[in-house]
Amino acid sequence: QVQLVESGGGLVQPGGSLKLSCAASGLTLESYIIAWFRQAPGTEREVVSVSANSNSRTHYTDSVKGRFTFSRDDAKNTAYLQMNSLMPEDTGKYYCAADHLGGTHPHEYDYWGQGTQVTVSS
Repeated sequence: QVQLVESGGGLVQPGGSLKLSCAASGLTLESYIIAWFRQAPGTEREVVSVSANSNSRTHYTDSVKGRFTFSRDDAKNTAYLQMNSLMPEDTGKYYCAADHLGGTHPHEYDYWGQGTQVTVSS
């Protein structure tokens, strides 16, 4: 059974940092395209970052470029999203997703975690 479990969310002040984790079981992350999505209340789920594998270029949505960094530890079967210089507009529920052929749209991913809430507020 495939499971993706996100953790690391929380409440942080503007300008602060958080590191999200996505621990996988039932699949080998290095064989999958991994994406981070986020969804704020009343909005559609949007892509934040996509990585095909450890040796490929990572895609970031424009609003997080230079602030967020995707990484993965294949030995731990875990992906990460380091988020720095957080802004209130980064608030939302963050999800990791996995698929062999995923892109930047949610419908392209078969496997999803349950999400972790990130709230940026003073």
